[in-house]
Amino acid sequence: PREPLRGHRSRAPEFYGFVAWTSTSFLFVVYVLWALLPDEYIRRLGITWYPNREWAVLLPAYSIVIVLLTYFTYFSLALANTPAFSDSMAFIDGKAHFPALDGPNPYLRYKDPNVAPETYEIPIGVVNRVLYSQWKHRE
Repeated sequence: PREPLRGHRSRAPEFYGFVAWTSTSFLFVVYVLWALLPDEYIRRLGITWYPNREWAVLLPAYSIVIVLLTYFTYFSLALANTPAFSDSMAFIDGKAHFPALDGPNPYLRYKDPNVAPETYEIPIGVVNRVLYSQWKHRE
């Protein structure tokens, strides 16, 4: 088991969480009472002005529309920033590790059983040649 952390730890997040939970619960109860109670009960409580009841339906509807538009916007931005399939950035990034062109071919080092070759990115041309070539394997 892990040792407990030593030193003073602030309990402020616990209090902030409790205040957020209680205030959200209180506001939800007030919202439901405002939406469902008849006008005479609300006036008996001493409240003389309150928003029109149509907002009890409009606020959740607008909230749902805003959430859906947010999802749609992020999805659209992701599609707009995705490179085309014909662009090499679709399958190669800036962190790709290719072997030196003037050195020996590292892809043929697997033939020696005592050598573990370095890891390199396989160029897309080699992948296409292996996957989609027309020559047949001997069976």
